[in-house]
Amino acid sequence: MQIEAVFHSSDALDLKPRTLDLVFMRLDLFLKLSRLCSRRTVAQKFCDAARVSVNGHTAKSSHAVKIGDEIVINRHQSLTTIRVLDIPSTRQTSRKQAGALYELVSDESLQDFQP
Repeated sequence: MQIEAVFHSSDALDLKPRTLDLVFMRLDLFLKLSRLCSRRTVAQKFCDAARVSVNGHTAKSSHAVKIGDEIVINRHQSLTTIRVLDIPSTRQTSRKQAGALYELVSDESLQDFQP
């Protein structure tokens, strides 16, 4: 929270708290609510195994996700890249709402090439 100083004609200093319009959510909770992971514990295990990165940096499950972040999930056979479009305001989302939370940037298959 930031504090904004306001001066009145009486030259008395009035300190008012000002809320920021930035919205954050934990990475593991976002992955669960967006239905990119089936459960929050699965999302936490992906993060603990360094298989999730946010904006090019390996992220912990407690990392704060915000609108515009690019998340890369390295699954067993695929590499999924998404861009966050919205942060849900509730703890439960429908399938329709979940799909509107992110934009799929790429979904690459990671198959072993055998000569």
